Amino acid sequence: MQSQVDQLTKGQTSNMLTGDTGLACEAIICLSSGTRPGECAASLARYFSINLSKPWKTIQARLNFLQLCPSSNETPQMGTLVNAIAHGAGRCDAATLTATLRVWWGGDSGESYISNQMPDYCAAYVNHEYTDIDANEPKYVGTPETGGYWVEPAEYAAAQAAYEARMEELQRQREYVGGW
Repeated sequence: MQSQVDQLTKGQTSNMLTGDTGLACEAIICLSSGTRPGECAASLARYFSINLSKPWKTIQARLNFLQLCPSSNETPQMGTLVNAIAHGAGRCDAATLTATLRVWWGGDSGESYISNQMPDYCAAYVNHEYTDIDANEPKYVGTPETGGYWVEPAEYAAAQAAYEARMEELQRQREYVGGW
């Protein structure tokens, strides 16, 4: 990982990039990987410290930050990577998906469900040819109609088992009530 960071942060004169330019290059590498080694701490702190009043302003400011890296536009693939990172990093974890994909229906009853459709910007980020974050992709437990929700991959097996047990209990209750 460090050799990749060093390679990307070398300028055209073979000097190491410093300041926000170097941090932007490091952030691109770190946010493209499924791991977060200690070398990523400063660049990720800088990237995630960019928070503006509106989500679209935050995305644009983060994109502008990543574009400080000279490699960010060397190829079309790098351009799409930087765009995918700016739109997806920090917005495609299970907690954020569960919160943002809530769909309200039922009029005054205020009923809702959580969509199981990952947003296009998350799919673009997770599936980009230059990222290796598939193993960290959140998983959906259940179905929208029966209280489904997003979890982190490490929690999936336990969450799925708990969901299935809950569905079995609901089925038993329905059968019991129907048997009277």
